[in-house]
Amino acid sequence: MTSSLSSSDLPDAEALYGELAGGVKQLLASAPGPVLLAGITSGGAWLAERLQRDLGQPGAAGVISSSMHRDDFAQRGLAASAQTVLPFDVNGAHVLLIDDVLYTGRTLRAVINELFDYGRPASVRLAVLVDRGGRELPIEANLCAARLNVPANRSLELARDDSGRLSFVLKDKEA
Repeated sequence: MTSSLSSSDLPDAEALYGELAGGVKQLLASAPGPVLLAGITSGGAWLAERLQRDLGQPGAAGVISSSMHRDDFAQRGLAASAQTVLPFDVNGAHVLLIDDVLYTGRTLRAVINELFDYGRPASVRLAVLVDRGGRELPIEANLCAARLNVPANRSLELARDDSGRLSFVLKDKEA
C-alpha cells in the first residue's frame, strides 16, 4: 500500500467520469430491459444525476441513502446529506446503483437493505468511479472506472464545484 499517496497522485475525476459513462452506456445497451439509475448519497447521487442527463435516460435518477441501515447508526445518527428518493417503482426493476468510492462494502450493504425497503428489484448492479480496495464484505462492482490504493488512515472523497466539475479530495481520517 502506498503510504505516501498525495493529492497530486490522484486521478482526474472528470476523465474517470468519462470512462464510467462509457461503461454505463454499454451496460444499459446490453441489459435485458430498462435500467433505472440510483446514486448513493452524496457523490454517487451527483454521478447518477449527471449520467441520467448525459446518457439521455428518461425521468430522474434515484437517490439512495445508507443512513437508516448503517451498522454504526447509533454513533452517526441521520446524515445531513440527502435522504432516499426513488422516483420509480423498484419492484421488478433492473437497478444500477452508482457510487463514487467503493471501500469496505458496508455502505453498499446498508444501501441494498434500503433499496429492498422500497420493493424487490429484478436485479441490482453496481458501478463505481473508484474502487480503493479494503473490502470487509463480499461486495464487488460490476463496473469500475479505476482502482486506487489508498492507505487505511486516509479517506478519498469526491468533490463537486459550483459549475459541477468533479475532483477528488484526499483527507486524513479522524482518530
